[in-house]
Amino acid sequence: MAETRINAVDVVVIVVYFLVVIAVGLWAMYKSNRGTVTGYFLAGRFMTFIPVGASLFASNIGSEHFIGLAGSGAAGGIGVGAFEFNALILLQVLGWIFLPVYMASGISTMPEYIQRRFGGQRLRVYLACLSLLLYIFTKISVNMFSASLFINQALGWNIYFGILLQLALTSLCTALGGLTAVIYTDTLSAFVMVLGAMVVAIKAFIEVGGYSGLQDKYMNAIPNSSIPNTTCGLPREDSFVLLRNAVDSDMPWPGFVLGVTANSIWYWCADQVIVQRALAAKNLSHGKAACLMAGYIKILPMFLLVMPGMISRVLYTDEVACVGAACEEVCGSTVACSNIAYPRLVLGIMPAGLRGAMFAVMMAALMSDLTSIFNSSSTIFTIDIYSRMRKKPSTRELMIVGRIWVVVMCGVSILWIPVVERFQGGQMFLYIQAISSYLAPPICALYLLAILWKRINEFGAFYGMMIGFVLGISRMICDFAYPQPDCGETDTRPGFVTLNFMYFALIVFVVTTVCIIVLSFFGEEPELEKVSRLTFWTRFDPQDESSVLPNLQKAESLELSGKDEQKPEENEKDKIKIEEVDIVEDDDSMCRKTYKWLCGLEAGHEDAVKAERQQEERIKKLSSLKQDPRTSLILNINLGIIFSVGLFLYLYFTFHHA
Repeated sequence: MAETRINAVDVVVIVVYFLVVIAVGLWAMYKSNRGTVTGYFLAGRFMTFIPVGASLFASNIGSEHFIGLAGSGAAGGIGVGAFEFNALILLQVLGWIFLPVYMASGISTMPEYIQRRFGGQRLRVYLACLSLLLYIFTKISVNMFSASLFINQALGWNIYFGILLQLALTSLCTALGGLTAVIYTDTLSAFVMVLGAMVVAIKAFIEVGGYSGLQDKYMNAIPNSSIPNTTCGLPREDSFVLLRNAVDSDMPWPGFVLGVTANSIWYWCADQVIVQRALAAKNLSHGKAACLMAGYIKILPMFLLVMPGMISRVLYTDEVACVGAACEEVCGSTVACSNIAYPRLVLGIMPAGLRGAMFAVMMAALMSDLTSIFNSSSTIFTIDIYSRMRKKPSTRELMIVGRIWVVVMCGVSILWIPVVERFQGGQMFLYIQAISSYLAPPICALYLLAILWKRINEFGAFYGMMIGFVLGISRMICDFAYPQPDCGETDTRPGFVTLNFMYFALIVFVVTTVCIIVLSFFGEEPELEKVSRLTFWTRFDPQDESSVLPNLQKAESLELSGKDEQKPEENEKDKIKIEEVDIVEDDDSMCRKTYKWLCGLEAGHEDAVKAERQQEERIKKLSSLKQDPRTSLILNINLGIIFSVGLFLYLYFTFHHA
C-alpha cells in the first residue's frame, strides 16, 4: 500500500490547512471574552445560527463517523444510515421542546438543570459523573482510535503515536480559546468536511458506475477469505434496506424506532456537547434555526459516508471485507477490517494533493469533535463536580482546573482504546450505539419526564435512575464477560447478552420511566420554584432574577465585585483581599503576561466585573424567549418540511428495495 500513502504535495496541503485552523482559533481567542465562565464555556451567548448550526454538525460528525459509518456501510449496507435520519428529526425536538426550557431557566450545564428542577446534589453529581464516563467510552477513545487508523493507513505510523499527534494539535484550539474558538473552528471544519466528502463521494460513484452499479457490484463483493457454508464474508441480503426484519436482523425496525430514539434523545437533547452549542445562540430563534440547519446537513452522511464505505468494499474487497486470519495481515485486527473502508477508498482513488486535503478533512473531523468534547467535559467537571468540592472557587482556579481535567480524560481514554478495537465485531459505530444503549436510556427518561411532567420529584427521579443504571451496567459487564464469537463459531452466550442492544435500550427506558413515575408518588409534590420556568408547560412563567441567573455566575459576580449578601461585615475584608490580589498581579513580567493571556485572564478587575454584568443582562434577555412572529412562522414552516423529508427518506430506503 506504499504507493497510496500521502506524498510531499499532500503534506503541503495538510500544513496549509492547519495553519488556517490555527489562525481561526487565534482570531477567535482575540475576539472572545475568555476571562469569564460564561464567555469561556458558552461563547458569551452571542452566536448566530450559522456558526451554531455548523458546530452542531461538526461536533457530531467526527472522525469516528468517517471511519464508523463507512465501515458499517461496508460490512452491513445502508442500515446504519438510519441513525443519521433519526438525528435529523431529534435535532428539531431539541430546538422546539428542550431548548426553550433550557433558555428560560438560564442554566449552563445539563446537570445544573437537573439540580434546579429537583433540588439536592446527588442527581446533579451522578449525572455529571455518568456523562464523563460516556465521553470516555463513546467519544474520546473512539475519536482518537478512528483518526489514528487513518494516520496508520496514510503514513504507516504506529496508532498510539498518531494519537499523541492528534492530542497536540487539538489542544491548541480547545484549551486556550474556550467555546468561541471551538465554534468558529467547527464552522471551518464543517465546511471542509462536507466539501471534501462530496469530492470523494462523487469520484467513488463514478468509479463504481453510479448507484445502480453499486447495487449490482456490492452484492458480489465477496473476499477470497470467506468461509464456505457460512455467511462469513458475504454481503447481507438486506444490505439495501434501511429498517429491517424485527426478529433476526442487525437493524430491527421496532428496536430502532423505539429503542434507538430513546437512546438518541439523550445525545441530541440532553448531552452537554450538543446542548452547549445550542445555548450559545443569541436567542431562541437562532437556536431553532441552528437545529434546522444541522438537520438539513444530516441528510448528507448517508450519501457521503455510508455509501462510499460500501463502494470501498466493492473496489477493495479482499482488504475491506476480509475474514479471520486474513484481516491480521491487512489491518492488524483478528476480527474485521471494515473500519479501514474510508481511508482505503481515499488513498486509493484520490490523486496527490487531494489525498492530503482529505487527510486534513479527517483531522478536521477529529479536532472538531474532540474540541467540542473537551470543552463540554471540562465545563461539566468544573461547574458540576469541582465547584461542589470547593465552596468558593475563583475564576482563575476554575479555568486552570478545566484545562487539567482534559489531560486526565485523555489518559483514561487511551487506556480504553483496546476495548474499542474488538467490541461489536470490530464495527466502531455499532460499538458507540451499544454502549450508549446501556447507559443513556435512563438519562433520556429522566429529562423527558422532568420537562414534560411537573409531578416528578427528586425521590422518584434518583431511585428510578439507579434502577435503570443497574440494568444497563449489568448488560455492559455481561457483554465484556461474554464477548461476541468470531464469525463461523457457535454462539453460546446467554439470551440476556444476545438480545439486540436496541431492544435492550427500549426495555431499560420503559423500566426507568415506570419506576420514576411510580416512586414519585411516594414523595411530595415539587414546590413551585422547582417547576417554574423549568418545564415545557411553565417556560413562560414570570421571571425571577434568582431563577434565571446561574448559581456559578452569581457566585462569580459576587467574587468579582467583592460583595457578600450574607455577611456585610465581611465585605470590607473581601475587598481588601481582592485589592491585595490585584496589586500582586500587577507584575508586568513577560512570563506573567503570557500566562494570563493563554488562560484568558488578561482582563483587569473592572473589565471582568463589567463583562459579568453584561452577561447577566444577556441571560435575562434570552430567558424571555421572545421571538419575532414572522421569523417564528418561517421556522415552523421549515420544521414541517424537514419532518416530511425525514419521513420520506425512512420510507423510501426501507421499502424501495425490500
